[in-house]
Amino acid sequence: MTGLTADVVVVGAGLIGLATAWRLAADGIQVTVCDPTPGTQTSTVAAGMLAPVTEVEYGEDDLLALNLASVAAWPSFAAELQDAAGVPAGLHQTGTLAVAYDVDDAAALRRLADYQRRLGLEVEELSGRESRQREPMLAQGVSGGVWVPGDHSVDNRQAVTALLRAVEVSGVTLIRERVARVITSGTTAVGVQLENGDSIHAGQVIGAAGPWSGQLDGVPQELRPPVRPVKGEVLRLRVPEAYRPALTHTVRATARGFSVYLVPRPGGELVVGATSTELGYDTRVLAGGVFALLRDARTVLPITDELELVEAIAGLRPATPDNAPVLGPSGLDGLLWATGHYRNGVLLTPITAQIIAETVRTGVLPELGKPFLAGRFTAR
Repeated sequence: MTGLTADVVVVGAGLIGLATAWRLAADGIQVTVCDPTPGTQTSTVAAGMLAPVTEVEYGEDDLLALNLASVAAWPSFAAELQDAAGVPAGLHQTGTLAVAYDVDDAAALRRLADYQRRLGLEVEELSGRESRQREPMLAQGVSGGVWVPGDHSVDNRQAVTALLRAVEVSGVTLIRERVARVITSGTTAVGVQLENGDSIHAGQVIGAAGPWSGQLDGVPQELRPPVRPVKGEVLRLRVPEAYRPALTHTVRATARGFSVYLVPRPGGELVVGATSTELGYDTRVLAGGVFALLRDARTVLPITDELELVEAIAGLRPATPDNAPVLGPSGLDGLLWATGHYRNGVLLTPITAQIIAETVRTGVLPELGKPFLAGRFTAR
């Protein structure tokens, strides 16, 4: 297999890498994707929230614009993906209910709602009683809420399955090997060498390896993105038939100062997440993380005690110093980044694929992507 060629080689087969490859293949571009375990890392652990409004942070205006563009793109992206793959893409447009448990939690939620309104975002403040009318199984202690009709969710595992199928039928070559290094000629990336010694020569390399993107050998150290792994533990619970649906909307809760989210899936699954710890590349599920998630979930949804714990899993979010992704030219000719999506990887899948595909086609990074160039870190 030594000496393969492609127009574009994508390093990483998570949601971002697969979606980008699929978009490029649709344009008639010959694409090869390299990943030893396609679709099985961060992309399968995530809860799949599409939450540009409920996850907005103070001062992240450029990221908010990117997030809003991507949530708007998800319905057409999902429909097209489902048609291409012949299996569901996993989009659930149900809205999100943010709730607060005690008075301090409620005060913080009101401050955030005020900020969201100042940004022109659609939110509706609710009393505790109104919150329980929307979700009757919430605890009586829930003191208030905010209804966000535009924040939805995706079954990320269904999306991964659909993208794996879509890239297959679109002619993308998927190689189940780890990329050992980027091959360069002078100041230009010209392909990749695999761990087994084989090489793939390509006119364009796209680094979409999530939390491992900064470890790509062959890229000068000063041009590697400052992406670090942030561990997140997630639980999957099964709701008995008699209690279904335990929830009909995604619920993001603050309970005594701790944050937890609960994402219902059709079929009775309830996803609970997520912890956030910086322990390097450690993906062990720790008892303390499971305890904290169950403690906070049962505070706002008492029926949690009666649900079956089906899975406890940990994944690594690719975080950057400003919590925003790294998109576009790397500073090394022939190498583009599509990484660093932190907690918004599922949400940003459609818009990232669109931005990177357009950059490959035209040689120009779209305006929406320009705030997220890797050079912003070295400029600081």
